[in-house]
Amino acid sequence: MLKQKIIFTLLLATLPFTAKAADSYVIDPQHTYGHFSVNHLGFSTMHGRFDKTGGTIILDRAAKSGSVDVTIDASSISTGFVKRDDHLRSPDFFNVAEFPSLTYKSSAIKFKGDAPVSVEGNLTLLGVTRPVALTIVSFRCGNHPMNKKELCGADARAKIKRSDFGMKFGLPNVGDEIVLEFEVEAYKN
Repeated sequence: MLKQKIIFTLLLATLPFTAKAADSYVIDPQHTYGHFSVNHLGFSTMHGRFDKTGGTIILDRAAKSGSVDVTIDASSISTGFVKRDDHLRSPDFFNVAEFPSLTYKSSAIKFKGDAPVSVEGNLTLLGVTRPVALTIVSFRCGNHPMNKKELCGADARAKIKRSDFGMKFGLPNVGDEIVLEFEVEAYKN
């Protein structure tokens, strides 16, 4: 009986060293952007981006799971034209006074091998939450070549209808379908 207790105690003592926990990453706001594009009057495609993004990413490659929690400052919208940016911040579009941020919270991450390939989650925009699937088109982790810290980066894409979130100003002249693209870099905690 004493021998069994000793073996059991030794097994328990080694568990924290053999079980690999999920890795936590903090989004680097200087190298992370949410871009969007929308058809403008049927003549061209307008592009813009959000310049302030933060959040965390959890990855457990062994368990093929993880989570994504991202917050975007809606007032950081930038299209390269101040007057248009001010209009996009107004109640006609993002209504940043009432809804200062957009959020994305994952519900599942799908892997192929050790790499995530898609994220299922919920986007909250204008106080409305809808499911949005992100397709990860590139993913890589490694040491940053300059500061030597562990870093993961990814490019992801999705399409949404802005009217699903209550953003209806200018329809149909300004397109309903929005293409979202995210370039994300995150440092390991």
